[in-house]
Amino acid sequence: MAGRGAGPDFVESLARGLDVLACFDAGHRTMSLSEVATAAGLARPTARRLLLTLEELGFVRTTDGAFQLTPKVLTLGMAYVGSLGLWDIARPHLESLVARTGESSSMAQLDGSDIVYVARVSVPKLIALRVDIGTRFPAAQTSQGKVLLSALSPDELADVLALPSRAGLPPYIGRTAEQLRDELTEIRARGWALADEELAPGVRSVAAPVRDGTGTVRAAMNVTVHAAETTVDTLLHGHLPFLLRTAGDVSAEWALWQSRPHVEVEQRHQTTA
Repeated sequence: MAGRGAGPDFVESLARGLDVLACFDAGHRTMSLSEVATAAGLARPTARRLLLTLEELGFVRTTDGAFQLTPKVLTLGMAYVGSLGLWDIARPHLESLVARTGESSSMAQLDGSDIVYVARVSVPKLIALRVDIGTRFPAAQTSQGKVLLSALSPDELADVLALPSRAGLPPYIGRTAEQLRDELTEIRARGWALADEELAPGVRSVAAPVRDGTGTVRAAMNVTVHAAETTVDTLLHGHLPFLLRTAGDVSAEWALWQSRPHVEVEQRHQTTA
């Protein structure tokens, strides 16, 4: 996995360390040294040095010779989300949307040909796939991904779709590349996307774009339902209007937040005699 960079300033050791962190997922919460080395494509001594370094930094812990991530890893992703100001803005709106619909709602952004979840408010319902912050899915198989893909230029779209997914899920075979492009054109025109059991059986969702202060689509927000409980008609005519309003409110507040001057003022403590 390491050694992908071609630039003169590429730091291979850093890339290898990130590859080690990326080896751990929901199906591999605890891994041996050999498993990490194999998954990252590294020699055992190299993998060992990287794991021990990550352990010393607090990102990895070891128990009985097996390694696992620590919660400190979340700081890497949350620093990104927090720097956008997006989560603080979106959270009350997501909570309100969930209260109105009784269904889970999430926000995601595009990463290669996948979407990555950056915010989520869920309800306790049985859905075929578990979703957490940082979960990634193939963009073309999700409503949020379709919204984000539809915002790309033709050249950008071609480049993104040429990238392999890192979600570890089988590709959706119910649609040709030409049919996907036609669907994305419709989504761009109408402003929302539907995914009806394309990601997994029983999972149905609708999504709308979230824009920044320049009007650029930077994220997508969805409502996810169980197909056995909620029809497409209910999803589109019952939940979609609330979703569109919520996504618009988040976009407006995010634009306002971005337009404000952000200055750090040094606090000076005065002493009194």
